[in-house]
Amino acid sequence: MKTILEYLKEELEKAFEKCGYDKSAAFVTRSDRPDLCEYQCNGALRLAKSARKAPLDIATDVADALKDSAVFSMAEAVKPGFINLNLDEDFLASCIKNMALSERFGDDRALKPKTIIVDYGGPNVAKPLHIGHLRSAVIGEAIKRMGRYCGHKVLGDVHMGDFGLQMGLVICGLKEEHPDMVYFDESYEGEYPVDAPFTAADLERIYPLASARSKEDEAFHKEALEATASLQEGRRGYTALLDRILDISIADMKANYERLDVDFDLWLGESDAQKYVPDMIKRMEDEGYAYESEGALVIDVSEESDAKEVPVCIVRKSDGASLYATTDLATIVQRVRDYDPDEIIYLADKRQSLHFTQVFRAAKKCGIVRPDTELRYVGFGTMNGKDGQPFKTRAGGVMKLSILLDEINEAMLDKLISNKEEKGEDTDKAKLEEISRIVALAAVKYGDLSNQAKKDYIFDIDRFTSFEGNTGPYILYTMVRIKSILRKYREQGKEISSEAICRADSESQKNLMNVIAGFNGVIEDAFENLEPHRICSYIYGLCDSFNRFYHETRILGQEDEGKKASYIGLIALSLNILEICTDVLGFKAPESM
Repeated sequence: MKTILEYLKEELEKAFEKCGYDKSAAFVTRSDRPDLCEYQCNGALRLAKSARKAPLDIATDVADALKDSAVFSMAEAVKPGFINLNLDEDFLASCIKNMALSERFGDDRALKPKTIIVDYGGPNVAKPLHIGHLRSAVIGEAIKRMGRYCGHKVLGDVHMGDFGLQMGLVICGLKEEHPDMVYFDESYEGEYPVDAPFTAADLERIYPLASARSKEDEAFHKEALEATASLQEGRRGYTALLDRILDISIADMKANYERLDVDFDLWLGESDAQKYVPDMIKRMEDEGYAYESEGALVIDVSEESDAKEVPVCIVRKSDGASLYATTDLATIVQRVRDYDPDEIIYLADKRQSLHFTQVFRAAKKCGIVRPDTELRYVGFGTMNGKDGQPFKTRAGGVMKLSILLDEINEAMLDKLISNKEEKGEDTDKAKLEEISRIVALAAVKYGDLSNQAKKDYIFDIDRFTSFEGNTGPYILYTMVRIKSILRKYREQGKEISSEAICRADSESQKNLMNVIAGFNGVIEDAFENLEPHRICSYIYGLCDSFNRFYHETRILGQEDEGKKASYIGLIALSLNILEICTDVLGFKAPESM
C-alpha cells in the first residue's frame, strides 16, 4: 500500500506537469508549522532557475491547478514560493479506512528480503552484565525486531568475549583457589566433570581480584598470558574448563537478558571462530593481502579518499597472539560459511569506530565477504548520570545491570502505589508489582531508544518513570486509556468496526487521522537508517494527538451512534499501531495501570 506522502506526491506531479513544469520537483513533506498547514511542497524554489520564473509565480500556478483536487481541501502559494497543503477530509477518511482494513495496516513487507545478522550484546564471560551492556542490548534488540517486521530474516548474535586475557585471568584465579581440580592436571586423560565445581558468584568474585592483581604482580600477569595462549592453542583441560565457565556464565546472562526481554538466536563467542583463524591468515598471506611489519602481520586498509590516516589492520601480533580484529574477521568467515548474510550489523561503543573501519575494509579487501555484502556499524554514546559523567553506583563503581533494573522497578512500583492511593483505588501490591515490571521495562527501553543512538544521554530515573512527557510510561498510559475505552464499548454489547470510520468533524480528530496516515513507512525508514528513535518520535506524536482528541471529544458519551462508532474505530486503529511499534521497540502495555 502506498504511503500518504506517495499519494500526495502523485497528485502534485499531475499539477506540476499540467502547468508545464518538471514533476521531479513535486515532493511533499509534513509541515513543521501545523498551525499554518498540514503538508508543504517547496519544489517551486528549486525550479525557479531552470524555469526562469519567480518561485512564487510557479507555486501560484501549481496551487491553481490543484483547486479542483479531490485530495486537497487547500492548496495555497505563499512567499517565497512554498505551497501549503491541507488534506480533503473525505480523502483522508478513505485512506484511514483502507489502512484499517488492509493487512499490516497497509505497511508492506520488503520486496527483496535479506538475511541479516545483528551482532549485539558483547558481554565477557565470567563477569556479570553491567550498565555498559544496556545500550547494545536495547538498541540491538530493537534493530533486530525492526528488521523482522520489515520481512527480513534477522539473526541476533550475542558474540561473547570468551577467548581473551580475561579467560587467562579467571583460569589462574581458579587454579590458585582450587589447584587440585583435574582441569589443571596436564597428565589427566579421563572425562572431565559435567558439573562445574564453582558458581557464577565465584567467577564474579575471582575475576576482579585476578585482574587487579595482574596489574601489580608481573609474574601473575605473565602466568595469565601463558594460560590465555594455552587455551587458544587448545590445551585440553583449559578447553574443558572454558566449557564449564560458559555453562555458568550463559545461564546468568540469559536470566539478565530475559529481564530486558532480549533474546539471541546465536549464543556464540570469540572461541567459536578460532578454528577459522589459521586458514584465514594463511590465505591472506598467500594472496598477498597480509604482510609482515615490525614482526606483526598486517593488512593495509587505507584509501586515497581518507581525510585522516587509517592505520594498518593488525591480524597477528609479533608474539603470534591474535587480536580483536583477528577474531572479528574470523567471525565474519564463520558467518559467511554458515549463513551467507547479505548484511551484518554491529553495535558497539562509538569510540570503536576506527576498529570497525579497519575490520570492514579488511573483510572486503580480502574477499571474506561478497562485494555487495553490507557491513554496518552503529556506534552508540554513553549512558550518563545527572552529573553528566558515566552512570555509576552511589559508591562510585560500575553498576550491575540487575541492580539498575531493581532500582527502576522499585521507583516505578512506588509511583504506581502513590497514584492508586491518591485516587483512593485498590493497591493490591502483587498485582502492582507485575504491572510495575512491565512499565519499568518500557521506562528503561524508551528512555534509551528515544535518544539518537550515537548521542550520550542522561539516565534520569525520576524523568524516565514519569507519566508525563516523552517517556515510556506516558506511552503505555495512553495505550491503557484506549484499552479501557474499547473495553467499555464492548461491554455495551457493541462490536468495533473499521468500516465505521468516517470523515473528521473536528481539528483534533483530523490531526489524529493525519498522524495515523503517516504510519506506513515509519518502521521501514527507521530500520533503513538503523535509528529506533524515529519510531519513538512517531508514537509520541501519535499519543499526543490521541490525548488531545480524547480531551476535546465525547467518545463513549457521544449520542450519535454513527459518530461514536467512527471514533471507536479510529482509536482502535491507533491502539493497533501503537502495539506494533512498542512490540518492535521491545516492550508492551499492561491491561491496566
